Amino acid sequence: MSNPDPQLRTVNVTRYVTPLREGGSLPAIAEADDGFLYVLKFRGAGQGVKSLIAELVGCELARAVGLRVPEVVFANLDEAFGRTEPDEEIQDLLKASVGLNLALHYLSGSLTFDPAVTAIGARLASQIVWLDSLLLNVDRTCRNTNMLLWHKELWLIDHGAALYFHHSWQNWEGKATQPFIQVKDHVLLPQATELDIVNTAFRAILTPERIRSVISLIPDGWLMTDAPFISPGEHRKAYQKFLDARIANSDFFVKEAKHARESIV
Repeated sequence: MSNPDPQLRTVNVTRYVTPLREGGSLPAIAEADDGFLYVLKFRGAGQGVKSLIAELVGCELARAVGLRVPEVVFANLDEAFGRTEPDEEIQDLLKASVGLNLALHYLSGSLTFDPAVTAIGARLASQIVWLDSLLLNVDRTCRNTNMLLWHKELWLIDHGAALYFHHSWQNWEGKATQPFIQVKDHVLLPQATELDIVNTAFRAILTPERIRSVISLIPDGWLMTDAPFISPGEHRKAYQKFLDARIANSDFFVKEAKHARESIV
């Protein structure tokens, strides 16, 4: 599998199209100066830049292991952008999000994945469960699958709730080696019968060098917002140390996933 170092383009938002009110952070469909539509995630939303960091890291690690995710771009929002917006809630959000935000290519015509309608193979299910266990992603459940079907392929979206430890960084080093208890609620857990095979394959792909290349994409300004670290470099080192330790100890979260699966099938 070829995995070149990730690079993110930067676009300028030119038109606010419509809010996506099913999202708790009020993302929106927006048009950029490259002519494409994007799902725009705002730095001024409830979880701030932490959710943007989780989205960026989650998407790019998924891409590194060969899973399908929309293209991720940085999206600049001008301070004059929201002045004509009549909705006060949206106007406030736009004003609070001036500067660099994150956006994902809009998969026009996609359908929300429904496990009762679409069957997913054991290998793909195991890959997604493994990745979400690595990332501590609590938001891929039957209630909210955060997966889309587009051109008959399964695409992963919305990793903003992953890496939840970074909202406080309390005992983060201990959490790096803990199992992911919430895996019991994962929508694809019943199909995830190849976790050991995936564990070996993904550990070989997600080397410290690969993790470092993804962490390097996080903008300095995001890292220094509400941060307990003295510099962006120290903050990056903490993310690196957390993910490296979690991958090195992945047998713990694989064992937890297998145990949880046995209890429901």
